[in-house]
Parts: sequence; C-alpha cells; structure tokens
Amino acid sequence: MKIIFFLLTFMVSITSCRAAPSNSLKSGEMTDMDILKLVQEDAIQSVAAALEDKANVNAVDDTNRSLLLISTVNKQTEMAKLLVKFGADVNQQSDNYDSPFLYAGASGQTELVQLYLDNGARFDIFNRYNGSALIPACERGHVETVRLLVNTKGYPIDHVNRLGWTGLMEAIVLGDGSKKYQQIVQILKDAGAKMDIPDHEGIMPLQHAQSRGYGKIISIIKS
Repeated sequence: MKIIFFLLTFMVSITSCRAAPSNSLKSGEMTDMDILKLVQEDAIQSVAAALEDKANVNAVDDTNRSLLLISTVNKQTEMAKLLVKFGADVNQQSDNYDSPFLYAGASGQTELVQLYLDNGARFDIFNRYNGSALIPACERGHVETVRLLVNTKGYPIDHVNRLGWTGLMEAIVLGDGSKKYQQIVQILKDAGAKMDIPDHEGIMPLQHAQSRGYGKIISIIKS
C-alpha cells in the first residue's frame, strides 16, 4: 500500500509540474516578437522591464517597422519616450521608408517631433516621395509642427520632393486656403522659405494660389 501511495503522489506531482503555467519569461528569453507584441498592446511596464533586461530596443516587424515607429504610428507618446530613453533609433526606416521622425512630422505629433529632434533626428533621410518631415506637415495643416521644424537650426525648409513640390507648394496645392494654411505660408515666409521655387511644370507658388483664389495667401506671398 505504501508503494502504491508513493507512486500516486509522484504521478500527481509530475502532472502538476507539467500543468503549471509560466508567469513570465526568464531573463534573456524576450524575443523580438515578444517585445513587438508588448509595444502593440501599449504594455509600457512590461516593455520597460524587458528593456531593462536587454531586450532589443530596435526590434522590427515583418515590414521592418521598428518598435519606435510602431509606437509613433499608434500615437503612444509615453511608450515612444521610454523607447528613446533606452536608445531607440529615431531615424530607422521601414520597408516603405517611414521613420519615427518622418512619421511624427507627417502626422503632426509635435511633442514627438521635438523629442526626436533632441535625440538625433537626421535631415538627410527622406520618405518614399523623397520628402522631408516638413512637407507632409504643410500639406496636412499641422501648424505647430511646421512652426517647430522651420525654426530648427539647419532644417531644409526649401527641400523639393520627387513631385517637384516644397512644403510651401504642398500647403497651397493640397491645402484648402483656410486659416491654418494661411498660417503655414506665413510661418514659412517668416522663416526665410523661398517663395519662388516652381514645380516641375514651371508654375510658381503664387500662380497656384492665384488660380485657386486664395486671396490671403496671395497677399502673404506678395508682401
């Protein structure tokens, strides 16, 4: 009987061990896929613990989107701050040439633009249209982002993208002439942007504004 009781106890013990779940990954076991999932879930405390345990802060998904780019796309400001604290690359580009800095500019996340400027943002890395962070910010009417970028020392405010457009041109051609686009044109002019860079067809910003009847923008350009 003692032998039978011992065998039963041993079998129960083995079964319990097999069934017991693991509450957390052990040190060094965090994979790139694991931390990608945590970032997607905005599990900031778990990501912090993983990074403390030397998880890869520049891990990428299957389209080469970095953790920092994912958090930027998802507008996870605190997550982005954490990743930058641990050395995330603000210029790392995905397969479609997005980078955290470029995307933050294009989406008007001014706080993140400033964070990335403070942590090594490069001005010679461009998006799939060969555009800067400023150009889509102008197109989409992100006034404060435009203000920040054009007043950053050394920023290429007159960069021309593959379509032949500067930030000024996109604000006029793709904007609607409303107050925010008027503000952007004024900000660009005050920062020293050239008002006479034509598009690929030789049409000037002023001519585009005139053809659209944007009276206030016309006045700004002419003043």
